[in-house]
Amino acid sequence: MAKYSVEQVSPKAVQKHAEDLYKNGFFCCEAVMSAIRSDFNVDVPEEVIALSSGMAIGAGRSGCMCGALNGGIMALSLFFGRTTQDGPKDPKVNYCMKLTHELHDWFRDANAKHANCCRVLTGGFEMAEGEHKAQCIAFTGLCAGKVAEILCRELNIKNVDDGPIEGLKAPYLPPAKS
Repeated sequence: MAKYSVEQVSPKAVQKHAEDLYKNGFFCCEAVMSAIRSDFNVDVPEEVIALSSGMAIGAGRSGCMCGALNGGIMALSLFFGRTTQDGPKDPKVNYCMKLTHELHDWFRDANAKHANCCRVLTGGFEMAEGEHKAQCIAFTGLCAGKVAEILCRELNIKNVDDGPIEGLKAPYLPPAKS
């Protein structure tokens, strides 16, 4: 497990931090990883952010699973993943998959589109513009915030927020075609 050195965290602050990182030049996946690394003071090299670079825009612009969700899964795996070849019944890997499944299902419901596929989530948008960028910033924050909540719960770190990370009330919609 990655070593960290915090006693309390605000998942909502992690959410905002990830959104700001995306706004300032990181892709979704990189922003999630960077915010978790920084806000949990994780003792891993900065290169873990680089590990996530190829996962953006649905994995190398392929439009598959949302890059923000990919970043969240990578961040959880940093804490709960394994480094040994102990087979499919290894409790450690199964616990990690349980937590990533939780994030997967939560994000699918929280993004107001009930999808995790980048192509579905971004369909009809002009990439990197207007509502598309606003949506992806929001998705990045959602994933980072939820990962922070899960980490607080699982690592017994005090969550200083007064409520959970909330999903979107309505989906982002692409502009109407004229």
